[in-house]
Parts: sequence; C-alpha cells; structure tokens
Amino acid sequence: MTKILRFFDILFAATGLLIGLPLLLILTLIGYWDTGSPLFLQKRVGYRGQPFVLIKFRTMRPDTAWVASHLADSSSITKFGHFLRRTKLDELPQLWNVLKGDMSLVGPRPCLYTQDELIKERTERGVYNARPGITGLAQLNDIDMSTPQLLAETDQKMLATMAMPTYFRYLFLTVMGRGSGDRVRQ
Repeated sequence: MTKILRFFDILFAATGLLIGLPLLLILTLIGYWDTGSPLFLQKRVGYRGQPFVLIKFRTMRPDTAWVASHLADSSSITKFGHFLRRTKLDELPQLWNVLKGDMSLVGPRPCLYTQDELIKERTERGVYNARPGITGLAQLNDIDMSTPQLLAETDQKMLATMAMPTYFRYLFLTVMGRGSGDRVRQ
C-alpha cells in the first residue's frame, strides 16, 4: 500500500508543479515585492524523526520569530500572506518536498524540533513511522499544533485507517477548501 500511495504522491506532485509553474512564478514575484524573501525554509521533524527542510511561501515578515504558528502574532502576517493562507497557496512549494520524498501529500503535519510535547506524544504513538504530509485528518478537522495530545491521537487514528480511499478523500476535501492550517495568535 505504501508504494502505491508513494506513486500517487510523485504523480500528483510532479503534475502539480508542472501545471502550477506559472502560478508559482507569479506568487514568487509578488512575494519578492511583499517581503523581499518569498520562500520560507525551515527545519522540521520528518520521517522516523529525521530532519528535513520544509519549503513554503512566506506569509509573515522575515523578522518574525521562528515559533510554531499558533505562538506567532497575527500582526506578523503580511496582506499578501493573509491571501496565501486563506487560499492555502502558501503550501504549493511543498509539492517539491513531496517529490523529493521528504513528505507525502497526506500525513501528519511536520512540526518544529522545539515542540517537545508534540514530539513526545507522536513518538509514543508511532506517528513518525510515516512521512509527514501537506494535509490530513487533523487539518480537515481544524485540529492544530496548539493541542499536542489531540493532534497526536488524530494523527495516529489517521495512519491506522490509511487506505487508498481515505488518501483520495483527504486530498479531495482539501482541494475543495475544507479544513485549515495552524491558527495564529490574535
């Protein structure tokens, strides 16, 4: 099953990057105008707890502290960043992470190495035995990293029930606009 899902990850990520290339270029140019630094690169906890560099479009000012989104101040988000977050376009560059094998389209959202409680909860539940993902059950149910135990339990449940139909269901619901990313402190 894992090899089949990896095949679809590669197929969809490559297709998305090819078809989305003009949009990616436009968003990159607007990002340069918005912050001077359109891409956000950050080390995250990946498959089997190994580090990888996550790539996203920058939605906050470059001088914003590197903390989990739910700990960041909403005043740090730029106007263009609000648009990117609302439309989920800030996630598009992660298709490159999927293509490289750092991530899957569907899986637990990768956390920062500073999120000790979440790392502990996920380790105890075997969540790191799967690649992190762009979307998943927690995102579709508006569960973010501010509730580490609930998030880890939801990730574990998702991984235990992962099959081809659920993989496609999570992708479909995400593309249709359901769910949200991590909340930002108001």
